[in-house]
Amino acid sequence: MERNLLIIEDDPGLQSQMRWCFDDDIKVYLASDRIEATAMLEQQPCAVVTLDLGLPPDAGGTSEGEAMLDFIRSNYPASKIIVVTGREEREQAIHAIAAGAYDYYQKPIDATTLEFAVARAFNLAELEHAHSTLSASNSGSMPLPGLIAAHSNMLTLAEQVRRVANSEITVLIQGETGTGKEIIARSLHELSERKDHPLITINCAAIPENLLESELFGHEKGSFTGAHTRKIGKVEAAYGGTLFLDEIGDMPLALQAKILRFLQERKFERVGSNTPIDADVRVISATHRNLTELIGAGDFREDLYYRVSEVDLTLPPLRERGTDVLLIAEKILRENQADRKLRFSPEALAAIETANWPGNVRELENKVRRAAIMSPSNVVSPEDLHLVPPAADRVEIRTLKEVRASAEHDAIVTTLATTAGNISETSRLLGISRPTLYSLMEKYRISPDNCEPTPT
Repeated sequence: MERNLLIIEDDPGLQSQMRWCFDDDIKVYLASDRIEATAMLEQQPCAVVTLDLGLPPDAGGTSEGEAMLDFIRSNYPASKIIVVTGREEREQAIHAIAAGAYDYYQKPIDATTLEFAVARAFNLAELEHAHSTLSASNSGSMPLPGLIAAHSNMLTLAEQVRRVANSEITVLIQGETGTGKEIIARSLHELSERKDHPLITINCAAIPENLLESELFGHEKGSFTGAHTRKIGKVEAAYGGTLFLDEIGDMPLALQAKILRFLQERKFERVGSNTPIDADVRVISATHRNLTELIGAGDFREDLYYRVSEVDLTLPPLRERGTDVLLIAEKILRENQADRKLRFSPEALAAIETANWPGNVRELENKVRRAAIMSPSNVVSPEDLHLVPPAADRVEIRTLKEVRASAEHDAIVTTLATTAGNISETSRLLGISRPTLYSLMEKYRISPDNCEPTPT
């Protein structure tokens, strides 16, 4: 994305002054009125525009500037508009912000502050541009059913899934909680010749130990207290299809021995029966736990591990999938926006991309769904997502008023420290009058007694 800046200013002196605020990496275009600016934008769209509201023929008013703002917002919505105003035009600047301007800058020109504001606008414009380009190029990026991915590690995993899907070997899917292990299991089933038969899932961590065997293999009437009828287990229900043992790392040791026998013999018995039943199922397992460590601790059978992991697939955490997180977030937002046209703010995109996401896709889904409901506007912010913007972005998104206040405070404190609290010398060095200095010291609650000399 080229860093093109359009300065719309009718004063030739200010045009020149503003032009030389920027380095060669920014290509600056100049326009003196709405006609010139419109022609310039049609010839060369600019990511950032500084706009003086008082343009001819209404240099004393704001009608031309407001019309220019409306034109840019309608025809070049990605452009960041920084309104340039005089000190007495603050209300008009706030109105322009409400109408879609990105920021405002107050005359007289301060090169450092103007350069900061424009650089910040370019950074956000480039982030939005990169995100929209990525979304457009990968909007249909679904290498497996239900899996949104464009990162190379996920595309490699998808290829591995396709290779083993139509075989009968057991597959162990490993990965942190919320990474999408069930999606991979479903893909393995749907891409196999067993797709027209059931995919039966049992969560080994969610069922009490004393009921897990019955859930898996079923039971006969009267086999234990409460067994009033015969029950078909998950293995039997999955006949011809796929049995998905989720969180197999939490399976009790006693049941692990029975699962091992079932995998070896491809037969099982209902609880309370001695009659073997053939099992025509393919077994897929998943866990978020480290089975090697569990084996070392004696909590998981090594022979069972080798039986369930003829192929081992590992899902990377969301934080290692690059910009996949943005694609997934956009999809979730679109699915949950109801009648509103929601979008993420640039700050929200930056926060999403840099967050650690310990809960992975599941956590992302929860945060985006909640934000889609609770956001008071159509632009979802980091606060709506309960995310903190990256540190660099938090500095950059300060208002110009905050930047000036911070700079004034630091300059006064530093100079007072240098002069050992001498008010006359401090005002001289700062180029302001003593009354002005006293006023600023009162405003920022600065006392010369608290300003220690700078160490030499």
